[in-house]
Amino acid sequence: MEITTKDYSVKYDAQTATIHWEGFMRLNSHEFEPIEQLLHQVATLELPQITVDLRKLQAINSSGITMLGKFVLTLDYKKITQLLIQASEQIAWQKRSVANFKRLMPNLQIERE
Repeated sequence: MEITTKDYSVKYDAQTATIHWEGFMRLNSHEFEPIEQLLHQVATLELPQITVDLRKLQAINSSGITMLGKFVLTLDYKKITQLLIQASEQIAWQKRSVANFKRLMPNLQIERE
């Protein structure tokens, strides 16, 4: 599963159960729909662990953060999957926003570099 444009990419690696994000995502709400579908497909796999690697995602707007929050809530509701978010200390939005996902999923693991 992969979505790639000139500005960003979201790729799911089934070997490692990792969703890799990179680029700049400043999209309208409806433009996030293909990514939401990808996240939904991954959530329905009901894997024991999923990693979301955001370290190369330079920018995302509030619609994108909301979409990520919904994904976190979906996994928390199912109580099947342990979620690990990999974030960068060097990217301002990640430094500010990633910790807030822990409010949605208390057992969320965050790995910062």
